[in-house]
Amino acid sequence: MSYDRGMSLDERAFFTDRPETRQGKYTCPKCRRTNDYPIRWVRRVKKDRLPGGADEGDRARFAKLKDYLLRLDEDVVCKACGKKFEIPSQHSLMFVDQLAGLPNDEELEAEIRAASGETEPEPEAKPALPARFTRKPTGWK
Repeated sequence: MSYDRGMSLDERAFFTDRPETRQGKYTCPKCRRTNDYPIRWVRRVKKDRLPGGADEGDRARFAKLKDYLLRLDEDVVCKACGKKFEIPSQHSLMFVDQLAGLPNDEELEAEIRAASGETEPEPEAKPALPARFTRKPTGWK
């Protein structure tokens, strides 16, 4: 038995951790309302060089590593009914290169409208304020 062989490095030695908050759109299973919720994530960014004390196995593993996001929050509280519900677990770990290609919601809606031949939706006209709110006050000091 030999004790002079080095242990392989822990995964945290290869990454720099940065906390961040991202918005997620989830539907409450009780009231069925969809809202945006702030979700806490840890962004693990691969270090630019291999840490000291790495062996050949660590070098091979370091070459294959990619940046990723790890979700910290497991559940959120519904903004409408106040019930706590679990976040679907299919996206608890996401690679950063997968995120870069995803369209945002506004671009996606515009692309769907263009493909279906619809024009840009006109903003809803606000109703005019009644005269009692727009006339100049008189007699009050």
